[in-house]
Amino acid sequence: MPASGPSWPPLSVLRGWSTMTDYRRTLTLTAVLSALIVVSTVAAPMVSARPAHEIPVSEVSTADLAEPNADGWEEVPASDIPLASAPSSVPNADDTSVETVDVQAARTDERLYVRLEWHDATRDMNANATREFADAVAVQFPANTSSRPPIAMGGPDNQVNVWYWSGATGTQELLAGGAGSTTAFENPTVQANASHSGTGGNATWTVVYSRQLDAPSENRTDLRTDGDLDVAFAVWNGSNGERSGQKAVSEWHYYPFSGGPQGPPYETLLWTVAGIAIVGVVGVTSFGIYRTRGAE
Repeated sequence: MPASGPSWPPLSVLRGWSTMTDYRRTLTLTAVLSALIVVSTVAAPMVSARPAHEIPVSEVSTADLAEPNADGWEEVPASDIPLASAPSSVPNADDTSVETVDVQAARTDERLYVRLEWHDATRDMNANATREFADAVAVQFPANTSSRPPIAMGGPDNQVNVWYWSGATGTQELLAGGAGSTTAFENPTVQANASHSGTGGNATWTVVYSRQLDAPSENRTDLRTDGDLDVAFAVWNGSNGERSGQKAVSEWHYYPFSGGPQGPPYETLLWTVAGIAIVGVVGVTSFGIYRTRGAE
């Protein structure tokens, strides 16, 4: 019998091969995970790639958008804007029922159109009796677009324009410089059309405002601005006893009239940072496994 000798290949080489094979597999797994993370952190959030609080505005050459059910609105993107009870000292100020309002906006060379839609099971059009209140909605802009006013009806040195529609009074155009300082313009330049459709929980109010872009007089918002235009919203449900300071309101949002590329939404940034961190952890762990098995 032949003399016994060392096995081929040596055990140390086999261990090396095993370690290298495991390391390559780990590297492959890391590459796959990295690719999946990149896709999920960049592609998925970009499905709704819009900066926080931005409401898109469709630029259209001509428009027939004055009516709530105009066909042209089907092509205009919508934003679901959250609402909360306005801070107020009036009784039951925190008792409001409308949680969101759907907002669309379109601009021609001459006019801005804003369409608001929200759920309301009842069509409240009268405010004649003591405990009877009408449904209403409002859009708020800075009178001077160079700075952002206080959200609660502006301030003495930073006023706001309010486009207000009520089921009882129709359309009003208002100027305010703080709570309790509201003044109506004598000659409103804002137009509004409203409709209530559906029944029960599926019933909705839809209101379309429009106004020429040029500021028709002093203390009116210039809608022909090239910068971002701040905007906020308020809704009153009359059947819930909502009126005056008892209303559901939004934070400040903005229309991106400045044009040009916008930054990524903050959700994308957070997911991207998280993805990079995960890739780093996987890579360090893989290298640690390789070093440990190599030492063995």
